[in-house]
Amino acid sequence: MLRRLYLMLQIAFLTLMVNLSFIHADEAGAITVKSAADAATKWTTNASGAQAYYLAGVQNAGNTWQNNTIAAAPAYDAAVKSGTIKQMYAGGVKAAGAAKYQTKAATLGAPRFSQGVQAGTSDYSTGVAPYLAVIAGLTLPARAPRGSAANMQRVAAIATALNAKRLATKTAGG
Repeated sequence: MLRRLYLMLQIAFLTLMVNLSFIHADEAGAITVKSAADAATKWTTNASGAQAYYLAGVQNAGNTWQNNTIAAAPAYDAAVKSGTIKQMYAGGVKAAGAAKYQTKAATLGAPRFSQGVQAGTSDYSTGVAPYLAVIAGLTLPARAPRGSAANMQRVAAIATALNAKRLATKTAGG
């Protein structure tokens, strides 16, 4: 988490340095600022070339990320229990707006969807295997006639076993 924050700060600092050329002061100290569109264009041009820096920063950061993220669990817990978390969450959603969500999901999410599925195949297999094993290891109560409340016992047996596995896995770090 600290490594990620450090990388974000580096990028923000570099962005600030790049965009400082958009701020000028005359002899009297009056500040002239270039337009947001010009700043965004310059940021896009320069930040697009930062992929190599990003990759170099994250290649060996796994253990640092894991350790710092685990250490941040109390801060996360406090944040989600904060009295203003609901308002902050809703405010962020409102600030982004439905149109931004829809546009980004359609223009970025849709074209990357298939690639993401392909990249996640191994993770999916690894993640679902223990749950399929739980289901395979169950012996369900006998099937009752259609519509019988007794059939809910079959569903409950699966739900209870899967929930127990989920809780055991999450608390064990899986």
